[in-house]
Amino acid sequence: MITVLIAEDQPSVREGLAMLVDTASDLRVIGQAADGTEAVRLARQLRPDVVLMDIRMPGLDGLGATRQLAGPEQSTPLAVVIVTTFDLDEYVHEALRSGARGFLLKDAGPVLIGEAIRAAAAGDALISPRITTRLLETFARPSRRRPAQHLTSREEEVLHLVATGMTNTEIGAELHLSLGTVKTHIGGVLTKLGLRNRVEAAMWAYETGRVQR
Repeated sequence: MITVLIAEDQPSVREGLAMLVDTASDLRVIGQAADGTEAVRLARQLRPDVVLMDIRMPGLDGLGATRQLAGPEQSTPLAVVIVTTFDLDEYVHEALRSGARGFLLKDAGPVLIGEAIRAAAAGDALISPRITTRLLETFARPSRRRPAQHLTSREEEVLHLVATGMTNTEIGAELHLSLGTVKTHIGGVLTKLGLRNRVEAAMWAYETGRVQR
């Protein structure tokens, strides 16, 4: 059972998300928060597998709460998935840099919400081609950062597919690789780039021009 904490200031939206999550037999909502401060407190107390985090909340907003729960300085970061109203929200870009594992629109259906939660709980991230890729294209800035070691041709292929929105299973099917081999290649990419997750790897791919419009 994957446990979920929902942080959303609008009661009706919060309850709606909770109902969608609870429709899945393998997901369970264990807490709800109305602002970032409460989200941080409950997350540290309950240690959910995944936090669904709104951005715009009173007091401590979702960005601040994400940094406190999943930021680079956290030794045991929690899995945070951002939930937003707009698919091109500049705040989402900052949230991804703060450690969030992808994001959803508030009107996402139960299937997409479930996929995002399961991916985050597994240490992966949902990168929707329709949403996240557009955001990365819009907000990515040129980067001069070079990998500590050269990426292999296979790692470059895997990185490109990660940045275009494919899951590990889809990458395996595309490149005729086992799931374990895909994970090994992604691990190699993250190690060489000094990154923490596939969201950061996708952003790096856009910033360095490896993926273009």
